[in-house]
Amino acid sequence: MRINRIAAAAAVCAALALPAVTATAANAAAPGAVVASASCHKADPYKVHGTSAVTIRSKASSKSTAVGVLYRTHKFTVHKKTKTGSWVYITDKKTGVTGWVSGTYVYWTVYMCLD
Repeated sequence: MRINRIAAAAAVCAALALPAVTATAANAAAPGAVVASASCHKADPYKVHGTSAVTIRSKASSKSTAVGVLYRTHKFTVHKKTKTGSWVYITDKKTGVTGWVSGTYVYWTVYMCLD
């Protein structure tokens, strides 16, 4: 009975390992190799995440005057960040408003290309 369980476990392990063993050299990239394609390059790497809109402020403080709203769908340019990254100085490309937004909602977007 014990031998049957061992044989069954070995068969399952072999079946799971089969795709890794059968990969050809043409399909496998060298370790550490980076393959880039034209579809991987994005123009605006920063995006608003976690909310539909962020208040644009005149200074890097939640108590400063609001000068506009940066919506998730708007594209924007990041000019600089505070040392801690808690505030980001941006220009909203749609409205032209420039100011500070909370770094809590602005992230660098990372793309993974599998082609």
